[in-house]
Amino acid sequence: MSRRFALITFSFLILIIFLCLLFPSIPGNFHAENINSADTAWMLASTALVLIMTPGLAFFYGGMVNKKNVLSTMLQSFISMAVISIIWVVFGFSLAFGDSFFGVIGNPATFFLMKDVIDGPAWKLAPTIPFILFAFYQLKFAIITPALITGAFAERMKFTSYIVFIMLFCIFIYCPLAHATWHPEGVLARFGVLDFAGGTVVHMSAGWAALASALYLKKRNEPAHNPARITYVLLGTGLLWFGWFGFNAGSAFHADTLAAIAIATTSTASAAAAFTWIIFDVVRGRKPGAMGTCIGAVVGLVAITPAAGFITIPQSFIVGVLSSVVSNLMVEWRSKTSIDDTLDVFPCHGVGGMMGMILTGVFASSRVNSAVVHNGLIYGETKLFLVHLLGMLAVSVFVFFGTLLLLKITNLVIPLRVSEEEERTGLDWSLHEEKL
Repeated sequence: MSRRFALITFSFLILIIFLCLLFPSIPGNFHAENINSADTAWMLASTALVLIMTPGLAFFYGGMVNKKNVLSTMLQSFISMAVISIIWVVFGFSLAFGDSFFGVIGNPATFFLMKDVIDGPAWKLAPTIPFILFAFYQLKFAIITPALITGAFAERMKFTSYIVFIMLFCIFIYCPLAHATWHPEGVLARFGVLDFAGGTVVHMSAGWAALASALYLKKRNEPAHNPARITYVLLGTGLLWFGWFGFNAGSAFHADTLAAIAIATTSTASAAAAFTWIIFDVVRGRKPGAMGTCIGAVVGLVAITPAAGFITIPQSFIVGVLSSVVSNLMVEWRSKTSIDDTLDVFPCHGVGGMMGMILTGVFASSRVNSAVVHNGLIYGETKLFLVHLLGMLAVSVFVFFGTLLLLKITNLVIPLRVSEEEERTGLDWSLHEEKL
């Protein structure tokens, strides 16, 4: 990190300190009329579960890259927890859940510096938990989304450029998409798009941003390598799998049957996808391996995310198997192209998220969740399925081209790529002077 960039960033931190002194957001009267202690306890636990997914992702990605880039890759996930949290507290939460501007973005002043969040009335879709808990549960989703993208440009992006990029991504891609999908007045929500826990907002957006990043930064100088630590990948998968129950079941916002359904569908889909991946590998002449098992499990978790609270347990099995096969084929296709999506973020998260969105349109049922207005295609209704196809197209175009624009802007501010010498040395040492 350059001294000039550090000085500018430090100046912004000083500015935020003054703003915090001017706007301390001291609470007035608490709104606790409908707060349920069981729901609150569950959501406190879920918030912690979702946060642990980001360190899990750090291990998952860190184990896959070249040994000389393990620490730099893991740091990209950890720094997201710091940078995105600051943005969220200042105005990011307002952009995502503040007063709506035409269903596209929230008013940044609505909850500026967490104004009216400690003592505010509960969020209308989470009426039994404190509003502040809802705000910080949603923060964990905002943190992991840009961290997911890092797998596409691993081993070749400058650390300072990465910080600038994720700030821009959070403000101009993630927050508008979260608002459009999860705010009651959001354009996608009013259109009828269902996304229970972030298949569209988190995984599809990360996947398309990853593809844009891989295309923009082009290939590494040394694209071929052996994973540094497969044990890290196994550990990361375990943490992701564990945390994902907070990710999906927490999105019920209640300690109730719907949360239990989300846990059941999540568990079933991930197990089916993990097993399908290695069986499909063997069918195609490969050996069953730890890497394949881990990748398959994550693909299943991704695909079930938008559907977790809308479909039945047998249907979640179908989601796991189909998404695993399609993503496996996409990984194979990607490997035969010039696209250097280092850790196959698009085939796994992008395609997995799209499979989940499509299959939600196929299987969603009002008998499972009363929030489903129009049943899925399998029940003879077509509206939800068509809505999801159109929504998927709109989100894909917005994220892909929006990310390309943000990458170009970032590159104008700070060049994105490390030098050839830095890449050859390894980013752990050349950027951070640390070694595994």
